Amino acid sequence: MSEFFDMTGRVAVVTGGSRGLGREMVRAFARAGADVVIASRKQEACDALAREVGQETGRRALPVACHVGRWEDCDHLAETAWSHFGRIDVLVNNAGMSPLYPSLDLVSQELFDKVIAVNLRGAFRLSSLLGGRMADGEGGSIINVSSIAAVEPDAHELPYATAKAGINAMTVGMARAYAPKVRVNAIMPGPFLTDISKAWDMDAFEQRARERIPLRRGGRPHEVVAAALYLATDASSYTTGSVIKIDGGAAASPG
Repeated sequence: MSEFFDMTGRVAVVTGGSRGLGREMVRAFARAGADVVIASRKQEACDALAREVGQETGRRALPVACHVGRWEDCDHLAETAWSHFGRIDVLVNNAGMSPLYPSLDLVSQELFDKVIAVNLRGAFRLSSLLGGRMADGEGGSIINVSSIAAVEPDAHELPYATAKAGINAMTVGMARAYAPKVRVNAIMPGPFLTDISKAWDMDAFEQRARERIPLRRGGRPHEVVAAALYLATDASSYTTGSVIKIDGGAAASPG
């Protein structure tokens, strides 16, 4: 089975790639043989992970500062990555944000627009640019990172949930738009214990997990890797337009 998960000779772009789930996917792709483009807002964080990847795996790692909420940054990332490697085989739209707000009526236009831009608009732009090039070339795989908030939204994260619901719809639409050479799928995570969880009240979270999550805990970053490798490689050659839930059973609604 290992040949199905081999990424030797492929190039993967991961947004939000310097930490959390993105970092785990970057490292997994490089270990599977891929060269990687690490994109996030902070150049220093991208540089640090690129050095780590190079030392650990010997694969080429290109660090690119990119704020995916900015149209021009997405254009720059796509052009820089393609020019450097001459191809892109995998795009992971992982960058996201979900800022807190006191109540729905106090959500500002600025906050709403920023959440939509980072979580949805950037993924749309990058997928449009690189998906079209993949379709005109040797094909590829686009992996969108959604959230169970897309199917079970609540008042505390509604702009984010709205954006992620858009990601699910975009996944299905682009799977049709770029078929048959480009596969487009989504991973829909539940609560994962990444950098963002450092701000959580962990005692309260663990109590909720015991009550509401069948597996009774949050996910660990490495637990998303198997699904990412599956969707990035030939192992998923007949999978497109799918939304795969990885949430410990937290969401009742299907992807």
